[in-house]
Order: sequence, then C-alpha cells, then structure tokens
Amino acid sequence: MLVSYNYLPLDQKWLHFSQVKNLLAHDQDVSITFDAHDRIIACRQFLDEKMAQKDKNYYGINTGFGFLQNITIDDSQIEQLQYNLIVSHACGMGEEVPAPIVKLMLMLKIKSLSYGHSGVQIETVKRLLEMYNNRVLPVIYTQGSLGASGDLSPLSHLSLPLLGLGEVHIDGVKHATASIMERYHWSPIKLQSKEGLALINGTQFMSAYGMYCLQKAEHLIEMAQLIAALSFDAFNCTTEPLSPQIHSIRAHEGQVQTAQKLRDYLAVSSIAESTNKQIQDPYSFRCIPQVHGATIDAFNHVLSIFMREINSVTDNPNIFPDQDLIVSGGNFHGQPLAISLDYLAIAMSELANISERRTYQLLSGQRGLPLFLVKDPGLHSGFMIPQYTAAGIVSENKQLCTPASVDSISSSNNQEDHVSMGANAATKCLRVIDNVEKVLAIELLSAAQALEFRRPAKSSEPIEKLVELLRQKVSFMGADRLMHTDMVAATQFIAAYTPVA
Repeated sequence: MLVSYNYLPLDQKWLHFSQVKNLLAHDQDVSITFDAHDRIIACRQFLDEKMAQKDKNYYGINTGFGFLQNITIDDSQIEQLQYNLIVSHACGMGEEVPAPIVKLMLMLKIKSLSYGHSGVQIETVKRLLEMYNNRVLPVIYTQGSLGASGDLSPLSHLSLPLLGLGEVHIDGVKHATASIMERYHWSPIKLQSKEGLALINGTQFMSAYGMYCLQKAEHLIEMAQLIAALSFDAFNCTTEPLSPQIHSIRAHEGQVQTAQKLRDYLAVSSIAESTNKQIQDPYSFRCIPQVHGATIDAFNHVLSIFMREINSVTDNPNIFPDQDLIVSGGNFHGQPLAISLDYLAIAMSELANISERRTYQLLSGQRGLPLFLVKDPGLHSGFMIPQYTAAGIVSENKQLCTPASVDSISSSNNQEDHVSMGANAATKCLRVIDNVEKVLAIELLSAAQALEFRRPAKSSEPIEKLVELLRQKVSFMGADRLMHTDMVAATQFIAAYTPVA
C-alpha cells in the first residue's frame, strides 16, 4: 500500500462534505483507523463463531438470495456461494461510470465496512484500500441497479477485481484485472460467509453519484450568482428588488443569502448605481433571489440527506457483536436518495431555466443593447443561435426532471416488489447538472458581450475581474465566427473559476 500523509482516515466518525471535496480535489489516499481495524476483525470473529454453531440459517450467509432465501447452503459451498453472487450480479450495461465517481464508490464502501457491522475479512478491506490508493479503478457501468437490495450490479463490478476478475482503469488505461494482479503482488480474495453480500448490498453507487452531483451543484450555484450579477448590470437593472427589507419579510434562507450575494457583487458598480432606469425589470432579473434562493434551500436539504447516508451502514443483514445479534432488514433501500436526487435535479434545472431567460432578454435589442449583441445585426447573427442551444438544453432538462423515484418494477420473483429507481435518478441528475453548466456558459458569454456595450461605464470589481479572465479565453465577438469553440471554452472556464466576492 502506498504510504502518504495526505490521506483521509475512515471509521465511524462523521465524514464531512469538506472532506469528501478535499478527497477528490487533492487526490488523497484513504486509510482506516485502528479502531475500525479492530471492529472489523471482532465482527468477523463473531460471525465465524455463529457459523460454527450450525444451528440456524442467516439470510445470505448460509442461504440463497432474494426469492431463493429459503434454500439452505451447505458449509462446504459457502465460499462458492459468495463467489457466485458477485459474478452472477455483475450485469451492468451502458456507459462507464466516470473515474471520480468510481473513486467515491470505493471510499464509501470502505467507510461503510469500517463500522464493523458487515462481517467482512480485514484482508478484503485492505485490498479495497490498496485498489483505491494505487488508483486501480474498477470498470463500472451506469445501468443495472434498481436502487434497492443495494446497488447490486454496479457494486458487483466494483468487487470483481477482488476476485481477479473484471476490468480496471489505471491512469486512464483499461486492463483485464487478471493481467495486473502480479504487478501489485495480489492474489484473488477467497470470500468468506456474508462477504459477497456485504460488498454488493449498499447504496454506494447512488451515494457516490449524489456526492459528486452535490459538489458540482455547489460550485454552479456560486457561479450562477456571479453570472446573474453580471447579467443584472449588463441589462442595466434596478437594484431595488435586492433591498434587504423585501427579503426580511419573506425570510427563506436561500432567498436572503442570494439577495445579499447580489448586493455584494454589485456594490460600487457605476452601472448599478446609475439612476436612469426603468421602474421594473423582467422576472428573470427581478426574482433572482427567489428562484436561486429556492435552489439553495433545496441543495442544503439534499446535502443533509446524503451526509446522513454516507455516514451509515447500508448492507444487509447487519451484525451486532456486542448485542449477539444478526438482523436482516432493509437499509439498502435507496428511497431517501432517489427522492433527494430527483429534487436536486429539479432545483438545479431551474438555475438553467432562469439563466436561459436572462440570455433571451439580453439578445432582445432592449436597454440600449444591439439586437443579438452584435454591431451589425442582419449581416451578422451574433448570439442568436447560442440562445437556441440554451433553449434546447433546458427543454432536455425538463424531460430529464421527470422523477425516477415515483417508478418501481417488481423483481426477484416479487420478493423485491418495491424498488427506488435511485440509480436512474442519480445518473440523470448528473446529466441535468452538466447541462446547467452549459446554459450558464452561454449566459456568461452573452452577458460579457453585453457589458462591453456599456463602456466606458464599469461594473463592480468582482464582475470586471470575471470578464477580464474570461477574455483571456474568449475574445469579444465583433463579427460572426465559430461559436461552438467559444461555448466549450466558457463551459471549461466556469468549471475552473473560483468566485471572489
């Protein structure tokens, strides 16, 4: 195992959002604490003692799975049972899961096992740590999980390399696991009772997607505030709707925060401070605090759900050595995550909806701005078609925001007769958030172009800094050119930019 002081220790202590973000941002290693090490060993010893008594069946430990729960498995076949479980459930299809999400899945599985309620061997956990710290990332597919009974298929693909099976990515290159075992001096893990079930029961696919989405969403919310402030000045809006008195009498936290953020961004802007303005602005400008604020409140709610989830044990059955208990339940069911992911997708899509409307207004030839933000409209189309693209993307988001969590399909011969579809909610939530980034990029390009027509008037320092740095990537458009390149550059710019108030 690689040795590094730049690592995240995992055990039953609360894992914070900031730690998850740092894990990816700084490419940290992970470890388990001595306490976690001891709990894992103690749980395994307790389970071995229970299995030696040979007087009781425990679900998935010495029985079949799902509808096959009533079939007793002979002691001589326990290892084969767990092996069969992994290989038979690795039925993923579709696109490959992005590497950062695979890393989160690995970390979250280790975190869940560290509580000592799952019955795995310490050797299994150590191998997962070695995989993570050597950046050996299993190839996992986006399709295959129903979001209940655990994320069975994706977690089976996650677990295949423990057996020397499946495929892995190392430094972006795909390898058959069998071909790299010798490189790391690994032998296939011989799974003991309950281990296969512990590995694939759980919500780590949904949870990893959720944490990745939340990380992206947090950044895009910050960028949406700054870009909205830029558009606000570019459209020469009145600041009256940002007055604190208005928001104090409808004190939704996100709304109050957004109004304050926009006041901060627009402070000492000569454009914002000018008095020659219309009485009211369109809703897409006037109601930024109310709309953006609602998204912030939704984000905070969803974050609280996911932080509780990643600090939980979600496999089945659960083992409690101190209480002499092995209990079968349903902590693997992804309903809390499915509903929350649908909620996050809807909330984030609204950032794009209102952003596209601001773009439309900026192109409309009002407030002293030229039609389509180009000096010679007619000869030049200017920013006409980027708005088409934004409109198409927000329409796609509306389709993607149909909730997955209201659907359910019975499986396992009706034993698993209600499922969350949280995995579908997870993958489409990421698609929505990626789309939001593109729509914000189009607004950024449009608003920066519009601001140039306000010269020599200046906006505030944070807004001018934003435009200055954008201009290092995308120049002012004086005549028609290939705008796809600009739009891609602006999207990358947003992903990398850190707003400074």
